[in-house]
Amino acid sequence: MKSEYKVSLPPVTVDTAGDSVKGTLEQQQANFGFLPNMYQTMANSPALLKTYLFGYEQFRTESDFTPCEQEVIFMVISRENGCDYCVGAHSFIADNMSGVPTDVTDAIRDGRAIGDSKLQALAAFTTVLFDTRGVPSTAGVKAFVEAGYTEKNILEILLALSVKTLSNYSNHICQPQLDEVFAGRAWEA
Repeated sequence: MKSEYKVSLPPVTVDTAGDSVKGTLEQQQANFGFLPNMYQTMANSPALLKTYLFGYEQFRTESDFTPCEQEVIFMVISRENGCDYCVGAHSFIADNMSGVPTDVTDAIRDGRAIGDSKLQALAAFTTVLFDTRGVPSTAGVKAFVEAGYTEKNILEILLALSVKTLSNYSNHICQPQLDEVFAGRAWEA
């Protein structure tokens, strides 16, 4: 999904960055071996990029979810938000870094049920939190907890929703091109 309006601000590179975001971009370029296009567009608002990166790191390192579960959550939110860039990028990460079985990744991309019942419960509850704007029913929470998750996990999904809202909405209005490394898993809403 893309906004009718596209921000006209140019991507910010390490060479064009101001002091407030230059170190952040240098670190991300070192982490990835390249500077993701999404970060270059978000860097037009250093606070936006820094907040996103901080929240993303906190979710990755502090949540009780496995890397596979984290990716399921990020992909479900990105799909629900219609973010072509994030679904493509997280599909690549799922396949190559987070240990998500390809059939799970493909099910999320296609909007189909996941064969693994616990991951399906996670995906379904993430969708419930997305659809209800954080106001799930008691029955919805009960099904999530009965699948093996906790109330703490609910709060952790809220963090993921917050982080993905920053990147998904930024991508809608900035429309960065999907980086070549992720192109094999491109997706369109």
